[in-house]
Amino acid sequence: MPRLSAFAALALVPAVAVALAGCSGSPSTSATSTSTPNPSSTAAAETQSSCAAPSAGTASKSVKVTGKLDAAPTVKFDKGLSVTSTQRSTVIEGSGEKALTGTLLDVAFTIYDAETGKKISTAGYSGSAATQFTVSKDLYLAGLVDGMHCAQVGSRTVTVADSADMFGTTGNESLGVAAGDDMVIVMDILSKVPTKATGTTVAPKSGFPAVKLAADGKPTVTIPKTTAPKSLKLEVLKKGDGATVKSGATVTVQYQGTLWRTGEVFDQSWGSGPTSFSTDKVVAGFKKAIVGQTIGSQVVVIVPPSEGYGSAGNTTAGIKGTDTLVFVVDILAQG
Repeated sequence: MPRLSAFAALALVPAVAVALAGCSGSPSTSATSTSTPNPSSTAAAETQSSCAAPSAGTASKSVKVTGKLDAAPTVKFDKGLSVTSTQRSTVIEGSGEKALTGTLLDVAFTIYDAETGKKISTAGYSGSAATQFTVSKDLYLAGLVDGMHCAQVGSRTVTVADSADMFGTTGNESLGVAAGDDMVIVMDILSKVPTKATGTTVAPKSGFPAVKLAADGKPTVTIPKTTAPKSLKLEVLKKGDGATVKSGATVTVQYQGTLWRTGEVFDQSWGSGPTSFSTDKVVAGFKKAIVGQTIGSQVVVIVPPSEGYGSAGNTTAGIKGTDTLVFVVDILAQG
């Protein structure tokens, strides 16, 4: 799973859509709807000049943060800090472009319980892999996104997030956060990550589905009018020049899954934003498609039932036990 146990607690949806999920290739029992919210539609209306973030206030200004960007900060504040609405101050002013809704970022962050002063989560600083987050309140807790939204790349922000924008009236027992506790979030906006494959185009193989890409990289897949192959088949449509994906690594991808039988999309990240997951937490055929590939690549994999959901299929996703699956995967980053 991701680099820290608290990562999943910050998301409003699973780290990877459950239509892909499965340990050692075992099928999942449910699927994510393809009609997910679309942060890119908001970003289309949002511009560098119109982007608006929470204002600084007495609480956010009272948090003292020292240290260099991309190094674990020293953070001091009085216990019992609270706000009636989320506040954000900027500790280090970046000079890069603003993080609009739908932007995929490399970040480092530290989160504290504002009531108790307890550090509950930290990740991504120099010496370890950066963490990837999509700027989207459809995907992550609002207070976390407020720490990134509209900040310029190269910035360090400090957010005092109202409990309603974090764990609300239920808290989070696993993190030791009580109901109603506000959070202090120190966020380093390190870089912008591409949201589509950027590798060199490779000629497609014969017998594979045709893939047409929209300007934003979203694929449209046309299944050939032939019988599906009985074994796993893989092609690389774009060859990236990044690091090689390792087994067990956390990767960030865009993906789309299509049924060979109907040509219909049964699940995708397009429309909700890039997603991160461990290569050990997906069906066998999906893992084989990305392990050993390089960051920046786009691959197409044809997955037979034996390396997908087996004879049980996945009824929620409309996948029968005899269904062959086609995934188009853009490999964006690795943790």
